[in-house]
Amino acid sequence: MKSFEKKVLCIGAGYVGGPTMAMIAAKCPQYEVTVVDIDERRIAAWQSDTLPIYEPGLLDVVKIARGRNLFFSTDIDEGIRHADIIFVSVNTPTKTFGDGAGRAADLQYWEKTARNIVAAAESDKIIVEKSTLPVRTAKAMGRILNANDKGIRFEVVSNPEFLAEGTAVADLENPDRVLIGSRETEPGLAARKEIVDIYANWVPAARIITSNVWSAELSKLVANAFLAQRISSINSISALCEKTKANVAEVAHAIGMDSRIGPKFLNASVGFGGSCFKKDILNLVYICENYGLYEVAQYWENVVRINEYQEQRFVRTMVRVMFNTVADKRIALFGFAFKKDTGDTRESPAIHVAKHLLAERARVVVTDPQALDNAKKDLAGAGGNVEYHEDPYEAARGAHAIAVCTEWQQYVHLDYRRIFDSMEKPAFIFDGRNILNHKELYETGFSVFPIGRTALKHF
Repeated sequence: MKSFEKKVLCIGAGYVGGPTMAMIAAKCPQYEVTVVDIDERRIAAWQSDTLPIYEPGLLDVVKIARGRNLFFSTDIDEGIRHADIIFVSVNTPTKTFGDGAGRAADLQYWEKTARNIVAAAESDKIIVEKSTLPVRTAKAMGRILNANDKGIRFEVVSNPEFLAEGTAVADLENPDRVLIGSRETEPGLAARKEIVDIYANWVPAARIITSNVWSAELSKLVANAFLAQRISSINSISALCEKTKANVAEVAHAIGMDSRIGPKFLNASVGFGGSCFKKDILNLVYICENYGLYEVAQYWENVVRINEYQEQRFVRTMVRVMFNTVADKRIALFGFAFKKDTGDTRESPAIHVAKHLLAERARVVVTDPQALDNAKKDLAGAGGNVEYHEDPYEAARGAHAIAVCTEWQQYVHLDYRRIFDSMEKPAFIFDGRNILNHKELYETGFSVFPIGRTALKHF
């Protein structure tokens, strides 16, 4: 049996843990990397060619190391006993109950994992926070871990992830930065170096940032808050552009040319989604409120409110221009994932658009190349008339309107003359991502309603 320099474990085989460990294993053949999870089906999928998550290029990375130094298992206790370094990548959703409901992070899974580590461990370990956690959580984790009567010592390090779904493989292989925070004690600094040494196998030293553990924990929340803030800012301006007949793309280009602002995250859309932005902002709001920083909390909460406003405004526009009713009208949603190149639908604007349309008694048809299974789960309790089709042409057949909710590139290249001919008339397109050629669609016969641009309509 091969002897490895380090034995690395990740508890949690989801969107973060699986890809991160696959990249570490691929880049560090001298380390044994094991990913464990209680979900047997998820672990089985990681051991197949049909991975449990869709991420471009991920299967190729997994295949490099799987069976060589990358392993998947449901035996969590054995993994804990065997490991030198344990990454914790479990779910930390927003609380739905009790104090802080709707804002604070629900840490029950994190705490259960910490207690499981204590129960199963037989030697000292480095514990790496990979989940997004509130600032000062490492201190609580350290207390739980080190309140054991085994004489075992645990050092907690924060290593937040900064992956964007759809580009996770590229983000892991060539990251903007890797942030590693620890206690600034001798054991803390030694543990920090152990984690630095892992990433140093392929990440340039200048991109590996070290800090105290509190700064690392807070940086993750703040990074997502700043990114979401930019999206909400341009989306708020998109509403003004539609009223004044300005073009939000031209406004975004003009301000993005300012080197102090830059062009990224200035694409107006139906709204942001995903597992991180809303959750992390509300967590930040809750933390600020706990420290009595109510004005700061209100400022960040408004970023979420603008996003919700944008989703609602999109549907209100649809109802208004379709003669103030969508009841019994067939409306095709092109895309259900929260962004392209992923099957993830968590907090997707499409969920809210679909539910609003169903509440207006529309007949909703969902098409998406990767997210149909998740869409069915998301809308299972919504009621109303919902259909699901992989083929966008079939989804649009007989529809009164198309709403583009995800920026999949295949939607740009569809035969819209064929689609127009198959639809009810007048035919509407609501481009919630501004990815289509609006002038060509208008000339084809569609009435076109983009985000933050003047509508092109035949009435």
